[in-house]
Amino acid sequence: MNIEKELIMSILKLTKQGSVLKEHVYKDAKVSREVALNLLKKLEEIKLIYLNEHFLSADDFQRLKLAVYAVKLGMDIENVCTFLSWQEFEKVTVMAFERNNYIVQKNLRFKFSGQKFEIDIVGGKKPLLVCVDCKHWHRGICPSSLKKIVEKQVERTFALSVSLNSLAGKFGCVSWDKVKLVPVVLSLFPSRCKICNGVPVVSIFQLQDFLSQLPAYIERLKHLEKAYPIR
Repeated sequence: MNIEKELIMSILKLTKQGSVLKEHVYKDAKVSREVALNLLKKLEEIKLIYLNEHFLSADDFQRLKLAVYAVKLGMDIENVCTFLSWQEFEKVTVMAFERNNYIVQKNLRFKFSGQKFEIDIVGGKKPLLVCVDCKHWHRGICPSSLKKIVEKQVERTFALSVSLNSLAGKFGCVSWDKVKLVPVVLSLFPSRCKICNGVPVVSIFQLQDFLSQLPAYIERLKHLEKAYPIR
């Protein structure tokens, strides 16, 4: 493993709880202070970390980007992702929705036709309900696996559409005259397949742009429409 990879792995490991002394990073990575400082300055220049005189830090978004950067350098994805938490992925996802003025519900659980369903993230902004399945560890998913993931998310979205009367208050859509429910698969790494059976497969780093543009091209995507007042 080269020095840069070692350093990034140490940053991911040591910044899980917040800022860390730079000296601790050097020691953990077993890298000389001079070499480490040059590499840290490079990472700061490409906005993957924050540096001050003694400390190093990385916010949730930067930590996700560091993980992607490490994999691009040749690190094993499973090893990299052991240093990331579901909460980090979720926080960045919620942030993207809120910046686009969506009301967000996390881990929405409900029952339909005797079955239990759960949708990782649902964002509501009239007339849209965006239903997200987070696949944060996945990279290069084979077409058959992606197809199954998409089918499951379409099934969950359909179940929500039928159950919406009892859940509408969670998304602020009680008085809407119509609702368009959009299934989405969200991943940490960009997928080769951007659309699978009409369902968008979006990298978390593209999510904010995707949400801002969604109203303009929703008719090209698979979605379920309920054209009635939800009371």
